[in-house]
Amino acid sequence: MIEKQKNPAMGMMVLAILFVALNLRPAISSIGPMLEPIRADLDLSNSEVSLLTAVPVFCMGLFAPLAVLFGRKFGLKRSIALLLLAIGLFTLVRGFMPTYPVLLASAFFIGLAIAIISPLLSAMIKRDFPMRTAALIGVYSFGMGLGATLSAGLTGVFYTVADWPLAIASWSLLSIVAVIIWLRVEQPAEVKAEEAGLEKNVQVSPWRNKRAWYMLLFFGCQSALFFSLLTWLAPIAIEKGLSVLAAGGVLTLMSAVQIAGNISIPLFFNKFPNRLGWILIVLSFGTLGILLLMFGNLASIWIAAAFIGIALGGLFPIALLMPLDETTSADEANSWTAMTQSGGYIISAFMPLTIGIVYDQTGNHTITLLMFLVFIVLMVIFAVLLNKKNE
Repeated sequence: MIEKQKNPAMGMMVLAILFVALNLRPAISSIGPMLEPIRADLDLSNSEVSLLTAVPVFCMGLFAPLAVLFGRKFGLKRSIALLLLAIGLFTLVRGFMPTYPVLLASAFFIGLAIAIISPLLSAMIKRDFPMRTAALIGVYSFGMGLGATLSAGLTGVFYTVADWPLAIASWSLLSIVAVIIWLRVEQPAEVKAEEAGLEKNVQVSPWRNKRAWYMLLFFGCQSALFFSLLTWLAPIAIEKGLSVLAAGGVLTLMSAVQIAGNISIPLFFNKFPNRLGWILIVLSFGTLGILLLMFGNLASIWIAAAFIGIALGGLFPIALLMPLDETTSADEANSWTAMTQSGGYIISAFMPLTIGIVYDQTGNHTITLLMFLVFIVLMVIFAVLLNKKNE
């Protein structure tokens, strides 16, 4: 087994996955705290500046299928290294050419690179550590959450000692560290034929498999729930009566619990492998959290944020693992992951905007919270369908 031969390299692989994952969110989430300085400095409208965060998320869905082509053309390891360099380069360019066209173009190419890296990284985990996919997917999702949280929190700190272009460009340094560590990961000799494109097994396209579609819709619902809560939890808390500062604390609590869940919940998957059971457990926490937001008092908002954080912390690694559980090879896992993330991120890219439009029409977040419950119900349905092994 490849995994037994690579046990001495497990520590390096964990570190490499962590640093690759750390690079998959800062170029996007660092823009959020700087939206107002960017808008004021470049004389942009709110819709123009909002594209800087909407475009990369949309690209993450649109270009995920390219991961299959990259994996077969350049190999998994080389593709990830090149795309990490691209993320670092386009993030760095923002510091030297801080114009709106450059920011928008960099958002596009960064989103494209992230879209391709994500399935490739899942495929490499599937290939090299088939018996430890759950734990390493936990490291992967933890790194993404940590990167998003650090960049959202520290970019404002950087802004206090520099201007906004340098504040957002500083995250390019992460890619340099990640590439150095990533290139030190050894490749098992047994898979070099696959990397060279010599694997002859032709897999049926996941786009023709209804189980892949269930996974796509599940990923889309969990991603839509995440991005919608990330955007609207603080405004919902403010509407309920919390101050702006307290609402920010609620959002921070949700993010912190989510990150803890990303790394801790997958550790139990090997011992308790029932995916449907885990989905129902974490969605129960999410349901309780949303109901507390709907009917609870001010103090219960904090409990709601923690419950929702548990749900989000478990849903993302579960969604990442679904294609890996279903497939038998790295190439197949790459194709399935690319499909699920492609459709899933496209679905989620529009949800925060949809909620904003509904809020403009209604003036309250009652329908927003009902939409969150609908996402949960849909995820239960798709999870039950996936639990049926027969097609």
